[in-house]
Amino acid sequence: MVTVATLLTICGIVGLFYLERQPESRTSKTLWVPTIWLLNAGSRNISEWTNTGPGAFSVDRYLEGNPIDRNFQTAILALALAVLISRRERIGRILRKNIPIALFILYCLISVLWSDFPAVSFKRWTKLAGDFMMVMIIVTEPVPRAAIRQILLRTGCLLVPLSILFIRYYPEWGRHYSRWTGEVSYTGITMDKNTLGMVCLIVGVGVVWRILQTYRDRVKRRKWQRLIAQGALAGMVVWLLLTANSATSLSCFILSGGLMAVLKLSPLARRPGMVNLLVFVVLAVPFSAMFLDVGTSGLVQGIGRNSTFTGRTILWEAVLRTAEDPVLGSGYESFWLGERVEKVGAITGQHPNEAHNGYLEIYANLGWVGVVLLSIVIVTGYGHALSGFRYDQEMGALRLAYFVAALAYNFSEAGFKMTHPVWILFLWATTVVPTSRKTQMWKASREESHDADGGLSTSKRGARVGSAYLGGVAPRIITNYYQEGGSR
Repeated sequence: MVTVATLLTICGIVGLFYLERQPESRTSKTLWVPTIWLLNAGSRNISEWTNTGPGAFSVDRYLEGNPIDRNFQTAILALALAVLISRRERIGRILRKNIPIALFILYCLISVLWSDFPAVSFKRWTKLAGDFMMVMIIVTEPVPRAAIRQILLRTGCLLVPLSILFIRYYPEWGRHYSRWTGEVSYTGITMDKNTLGMVCLIVGVGVVWRILQTYRDRVKRRKWQRLIAQGALAGMVVWLLLTANSATSLSCFILSGGLMAVLKLSPLARRPGMVNLLVFVVLAVPFSAMFLDVGTSGLVQGIGRNSTFTGRTILWEAVLRTAEDPVLGSGYESFWLGERVEKVGAITGQHPNEAHNGYLEIYANLGWVGVVLLSIVIVTGYGHALSGFRYDQEMGALRLAYFVAALAYNFSEAGFKMTHPVWILFLWATTVVPTSRKTQMWKASREESHDADGGLSTSKRGARVGSAYLGGVAPRIITNYYQEGGSR
């Protein structure tokens, strides 16, 4: 029975890729570098698959790491660096447009200097830099829309079906039993239920985006085949979210997926003022329930949690009491090392390795300086996402959905950390890509033609836009190209 289920799962994965294929939207082979990085971040380390890693509560796991994992990640980072060197001209322009993100990552590097474990802190920082490198590869692909679609497709079609297979037929891999209570939790292809829920969150948002995009696609060719594949994957995501019982991920999926659906289906909601209002409401609902005691009894208990959020409030108080430097923090990813872990454990009676709140986690590791820098990234990133929505509503809706999901997710989980899929998608959503001169001129020609042709039919309007482009814009592009020596 196990063999049959495994073969059927493999066939199902192949079928999903076949139904979702879009030969006209080709991507480069270098896209496999961030794909592998995200697949590894959303499942298990190599050492955990081979059972060569230290135990769950071993100090060596956090201080020394594992040579297999280290060599694997070093190889991926080397490949990513080689890709970025070949695209260095575009990378320089992108970095100049994303100074807040660069400053945050730079401060994380500087904070290694006052860490109690500088070697460990630096190694973890290289992974943080690796996350941004992967985002750079995605946004510098020839067709960035196709690139993010392929990454989300590959991640979802592999991790989701395999997680179901592990839960149902490989319980030694897909389930975990508490050493204290014996209670079972379903982990799938990951190491804990919250990580499984997080994977379903990022995959589910991508699936909702593709469903809405395909449904509104006027091209009938293979439309229903893609909808069948996307519907099947959406059903698996929902089943895993309910099975894993990850309330945070389920809530964020509903909020961000609902926001994206409203933005894509309602013309009224796409007005700038309405977009701001919707984003505010989507974030205010979980924030008020968790931190302002507004609607706590209904919302929190409705998702199966108590007023302490499964002991999180006790943990938050312990972290605040244990944090030693409120201004600079303990150093990047250093708080959960050494005696501080024992102090927090003595206060809470738990064995935590994170604060279960992304903002508090930043405070503990990077102090108020890190919190301020992250806040600047959030504010400027929202401006970038909103501007992107006005320019391209298809991609803009996805960016806003991941942006909102990341902010809400970090209310009760620590997602602003290296190699965390929520953090990687947050970086992608907030990274602004400079618009080329060609694209700006084409957009200007469309706007001018739209203003000039007033009530023309769609076909005539399209003809006039094309005429404006060929008659005035294209010659200028060609002239500029040769004047600059063909550098573009």
